[in-house]
Amino acid sequence: MAPNGGTVVVSDIKLEKLLCMKGGKGEASYANNSQAQALHARSMLHFLEETLDMVQLNSPDVPFQVVDLGCSSGNNTLYIIDVIIKHMIKRYESSGLELPEFSAFFSDLPSNDFNTLFQLLPPLAANYGGSMQECLSTSGHRNYFAAGVPGSFHRRLFPTRSIDVFHSVFSLHWLSQVPESAVDKRSGAYNKKRVFIHGASESTANAYKHQFQTDLAGFLRARSQEMKRGGSMFLVCLGRTSEDPTDQGGAGLLFGTHYQDAWDDLVQEGLITSEKRDNFNIPVYAPSLQDFRNVVEAHGSFAINKLEVFKGGSPLVVDCPDNAKEVGRAFANTCRSVSGVLVDAHIGDQLSEELFLRVERRATSHAKVLLEKLQFFHIVASLSFA
Repeated sequence: MAPNGGTVVVSDIKLEKLLCMKGGKGEASYANNSQAQALHARSMLHFLEETLDMVQLNSPDVPFQVVDLGCSSGNNTLYIIDVIIKHMIKRYESSGLELPEFSAFFSDLPSNDFNTLFQLLPPLAANYGGSMQECLSTSGHRNYFAAGVPGSFHRRLFPTRSIDVFHSVFSLHWLSQVPESAVDKRSGAYNKKRVFIHGASESTANAYKHQFQTDLAGFLRARSQEMKRGGSMFLVCLGRTSEDPTDQGGAGLLFGTHYQDAWDDLVQEGLITSEKRDNFNIPVYAPSLQDFRNVVEAHGSFAINKLEVFKGGSPLVVDCPDNAKEVGRAFANTCRSVSGVLVDAHIGDQLSEELFLRVERRATSHAKVLLEKLQFFHIVASLSFA
């Protein structure tokens, strides 16, 4: 962990060692606060299957290799890998081809809670030394070899021409670093009095936009070397419908309203300095469709099979929508599950607890509006080699 004090996100190396969704199985863990992501992902399965239908079927002598980039630590990644492999098995069988062996790589930053993820992994079929058909007849088991691959997806992670399918959902909006100019007092892009770019200055938003473009270009460059010639990529990230990058849509409502106000509370109560707040920024950028398209077209290696904005719905999953306290707690836990590790590193565990108590209190008093207005839009992209 980075020490408490100073800016924790000044470099990509520092952020890469630190950033992760909140691990374990506690109330604010990602594993227990990713139901909305599961619902949103399932609503887009038809797009994923269209992408899989374009993947070239290879010789059974060569393993079919699938990667989930930004896998995190819950059940969602296991569900998706299962969907991908079962779909490809059907394609092989309907083509009358012998089945290859399947490998799945779960990849995320080294700080990811791989332990929790692998504890959720179903056991390998006991007869996975025999034929693939024998293996598939074993229920409750997985029919693929599994491995964890730690590292940033903004760089190379796999051997050249080794991967058939890349899948990455709800990850590409995370930047490799907060733009240095956003936390530099001498810069016109200094994000003073804010912890996110929603409602920030045009200069700050442009710095974030440039960082997103740089990061996505690095991502595409790495995948263009790692993917097999007949492979495909299915990518989903937070997006926005506005052309104005200072309007971050659902992400803006999540991090730019009650979350922002809770940081201001800590300053006004003398618990942290204003400089301490100003040196913390959420390294997220929700691109517009055009932002995304421009980077893919400028890179040139990939053809766009599908690129659209998809309405994903609310990130809040609550049993009793009329219970304001439950809504407030769900909002605070959602914020904490994705940003808590960064907050802990920046202001320490005790002040982090104080921050999220204030987030919950503020969200509780605005529960009705949050349920009505907090909606996420996603950029959905299906790419293959040009």
